[in-house]
Amino acid sequence: MIVNGASDPILCRCFPSFLDGPALDWFCSLPADSISRFQELSKQFEDHFVASAIYLHDSDYLTTVKQCPQESLKDYITRFTKIAMKIPDLHPEVHLHAIKSGLRPGKFKETIAVAKPKTLAEFREKAKGQIDIEELRQARKAKRSANTKDDDKPRDNKKGFKPTPRYESYTQFNTNRDDIIKEILNSKLIKPPRKAGSYPEPKNADKSKYCTFHQKYGHTTDECVIAKRSS
Repeated sequence: MIVNGASDPILCRCFPSFLDGPALDWFCSLPADSISRFQELSKQFEDHFVASAIYLHDSDYLTTVKQCPQESLKDYITRFTKIAMKIPDLHPEVHLHAIKSGLRPGKFKETIAVAKPKTLAEFREKAKGQIDIEELRQARKAKRSANTKDDDKPRDNKKGFKPTPRYESYTQFNTNRDDIIKEILNSKLIKPPRKAGSYPEPKNADKSKYCTFHQKYGHTTDECVIAKRSS
């Protein structure tokens, strides 16, 4: 409107149409006939709302932005960039110097000191490689953690699994089957099940029944389908 040469009265009358909320309330509270020129109106508006102006940091503030001890490079660069975007007319060289200075001590900071990137693009290219390495390490760490949790889970003892007899009837012996199995194992004609005796007993195992072949409580040697097959 100013470019098109609008007069002061027109500017004063149109100005409130762009206001809302507290700004419109302020305008409506102005005493009648208290404004004679648009310059007066704009001056009073600025004076009244100067405290509401958004505070903008200058480039010196960037020197206070540091990478935290446990902060990833990706998170640091993202946080730094958000702050830098709010600083008007930030010179790229100042931006580059500040983001390098804010790096925590470590291998990447040493790499940057040796490489001496001259532009933000060169710095981001170096940072991209380091971010890829950090994310790969994090993925491997998460995988190891998941595997450890799986190892800590109680193993399923295959409850409910019960071997079924292969034959309807087995040879009847005139000697206790338990003694026969002991003799066979002692003579090493057959081997007991792999890792027999090393697995935990089920909590509800019947302690009155013991299988010599499996070296476990819960069933007798005479009832053991596997022992019958072996003998």
